[in-house]
Amino acid sequence: MKKAKKVEKTEARAYHYDTIVSPVITEKSTMVSEFNKVMFNVRLESTKAEIKSAVEALFKVKVANVNTLRRLGKVKLFRGVKGKQNDTKKAIVTLAAGQSINLDGGVS
Repeated sequence: MKKAKKVEKTEARAYHYDTIVSPVITEKSTMVSEFNKVMFNVRLESTKAEIKSAVEALFKVKVANVNTLRRLGKVKLFRGVKGKQNDTKKAIVTLAAGQSINLDGGVS
């Protein structure tokens, strides 16, 4: 006798909110949105699978692909003292055809 497969619900959980830090609102991310892609700042430890499940749960959309990039923090001088900026990680999320995320947030 075969066991029934468990179907995961895509509900927003607390760890989904921890995975995605913020959306990236820049000129480049706006140009990329024409190709059905959205950019997010994410935690350094998060994987592509975690990012995909978080976006699907939080925004109720279907994700086709996730690309990530890490930006190592620069070493700079702050008032004559050497300091290092924080490392960051960005995720470029490609949405399935017909899906969209509105990140305008009511700014008029």
